[in-house]
Amino acid sequence: MPKLHISMTPVNDPTGYLFSLSKCLAAVLYASPWAERADDSIAASGFAFRIWIDRNSLCPSATSIWSFASQKSWVENGGFTCGYVERLWGQDALEEERRLAALAAVRTSIDHGVGAVAWDISGCEWGVISGYDDETETLYTLKITGEEGTLPYGKLGNLEIPILSVLTVAGSTDKTDEQIYRDTKAMAAAHLRGEEWCDNAKGLEAFDALIHCVKTLPEDAAWNVEYALGTYGALRWYAQDYFRKCSEAGYGDGELYALYRRSYIEWDLALRALREGSFADAAVREKIAFHLQQAEQAETAALAGLEI
Repeated sequence: MPKLHISMTPVNDPTGYLFSLSKCLAAVLYASPWAERADDSIAASGFAFRIWIDRNSLCPSATSIWSFASQKSWVENGGFTCGYVERLWGQDALEEERRLAALAAVRTSIDHGVGAVAWDISGCEWGVISGYDDETETLYTLKITGEEGTLPYGKLGNLEIPILSVLTVAGSTDKTDEQIYRDTKAMAAAHLRGEEWCDNAKGLEAFDALIHCVKTLPEDAAWNVEYALGTYGALRWYAQDYFRKCSEAGYGDGELYALYRRSYIEWDLALRALREGSFADAAVREKIAFHLQQAEQAETAALAGLEI
């Protein structure tokens, strides 16, 4: 009955809305042999630079509509080897086969002292699988809130949104920090240009969609706005922190750090404006929109440096 001690506590979540997959990945790495790379994984996987926005209602599900299978190669960009198992819509015939494969991957990973990241553990968000018990066919889980729980084997991939997505970190490679830096920049640039698949607004185009929603949605959409600002603002903290460390190490571009530092500050100011005011106030909406425009300018300027 192996069970690992994994906690969300070491993961910096500056807004309380850090993207759940990134938060869970970092938590798993903090409790692994690669703890020193936990924070950088959020940038090196590209998530620190991504933004997806539902153009019509700011539905939070926009953060979870992208090519799930890409997470394997995205996380591996940070110098890891990963295992990945999924079952998506229209693949019901594969349910048992993929669930058993996922359970086998979870057992192997936990036996090696590394937790797994799985979809829907936290209620339509990613969570952590920290242990298993074959006798009772029970998984031990950790939600992004820090709440521990259990899950029957048969419910893996069959929760509120019945799709399966399980990611494990199996090892590390000899990829250098400089190589990771170059490939991370290329990945970030591709996303900002809109080259990564998503049905919703993505990359730089997502700023206009978010600003439009801020200005036009009804008052009862305040939480949707807070979710978006909190999610992408927290990710920008990791973007600027990563570029700061790369610059200090001597191979990074200090200008990229400055631009993403500016972007993070503007996202943070937008969130503060919402939390300290009322979404019913037109002046508050204009203030949020202004800070988002400033963040967009910073990230637009950063694109040139990312493409070098």
